[in-house]
Amino acid sequence: MDQFHETFSKLKVASKSLSRIHPELINQALEKLAVNTLTSVEVILEANQKDLAKMDKSDPKYDRLLLNEDRIQAIVSEIRQIKSLPTPLGKSIENRTLDNGLELNKISVPLGVLGVIYEARPNVTFDVFCIALKSGNGLVLKGSSDAADSNQAIIKVIHDTLSQLSLPTEAFILLPPERSATQALLEAVGFVDIIIPRGSQSLINYVRDHAKVPVIETGAGIVHCFFDESADLEMGKSIIFNAKTRRPSVCNSLDCLIIHENRLHDLLALITDLLDAEVEIFADRAALSVLPEHDQIKAANESHFGTEFLALKMAIKTVQNIDEALTHIDQFSSKHSESIVTNSAENKEIFLQVVDAAAVYVNASTAFTDGNQFGMGAEIGISTQKLHARGPMALPELTSYKWVIRGNGQIR
Repeated sequence: MDQFHETFSKLKVASKSLSRIHPELINQALEKLAVNTLTSVEVILEANQKDLAKMDKSDPKYDRLLLNEDRIQAIVSEIRQIKSLPTPLGKSIENRTLDNGLELNKISVPLGVLGVIYEARPNVTFDVFCIALKSGNGLVLKGSSDAADSNQAIIKVIHDTLSQLSLPTEAFILLPPERSATQALLEAVGFVDIIIPRGSQSLINYVRDHAKVPVIETGAGIVHCFFDESADLEMGKSIIFNAKTRRPSVCNSLDCLIIHENRLHDLLALITDLLDAEVEIFADRAALSVLPEHDQIKAANESHFGTEFLALKMAIKTVQNIDEALTHIDQFSSKHSESIVTNSAENKEIFLQVVDAAAVYVNASTAFTDGNQFGMGAEIGISTQKLHARGPMALPELTSYKWVIRGNGQIR
């Protein structure tokens, strides 16, 4: 902590000025960042290639780490989308006048300084900076060593952009990838207001267990889809295939298919497209008994349930009824995203009412759990807890509030 004390002190001072910057200047900075990012594509991709060269292509994190021109174009589009969103600051959430004439107004304000710890996802460096700037928050970024070169190249573009508009670069810092920097951030009481880990369950657990600063848990997604007795086969095939294969390395991808025992005769049809896409299947005894011998189909064990695969792998659990499905989800869910495919109006409502998760779906792919898809712009992560924010944490979720009271000499 001692070696970072001066850096954190400067950060805290610089962050105090952010909420006073006019929204028009913030938008100018975001547009300039979009332009500067496009002109820096080669430098960013060169740095990213250095990181990729150090990682095995079979590692689930490889796809998250990968940047290319298309992905940078998508990042630039997100920057401009954030620019187009209204400022979340200074909004009147509630107002009223008391009998004694005091005027009360509850208004949105920045959280203060955000600390974000994340694994091999350099796009997070862009996303989190943009929404921190737009919401008036200072920022401490702590990326992993896997993406060190990429993150350094990106933060240079960000700092160059801020400098061009005389905005405080010291309010947005990237810590070195060493573990000592993580510990310093976790103990930065008085300098950092909230820590948000983005990554594996092990990373989130470590941050939660060791942080002295308040933590909002995001990221880990152990995702289920219950194929109910009344479910439409073609709809189920489409939803399951999309949820599993669209981007298997992200937190909203499907990990476990739960199937009603009376639909086991349709199981092979449900997973044929997955097998063609080279998805490895771990089936329980009942499911295994109706499936043919296949190199990609294996017997499941307890370790396969409650696992976030982040790869082309999926478990299958057979149940007798919706109550058994709900029990399985309750036991193994990370409370991220859960779904049911059904034509039963009763079971739709039971599932929506009982399942405890940030996003609960009926007859739709869990791939939609994303701030951008929800129309909120870029997100800082998907909160899986219940305090402060739940689900996609976009601009409004990066604010708190304060009460402003206007009087005319009232005393109590």
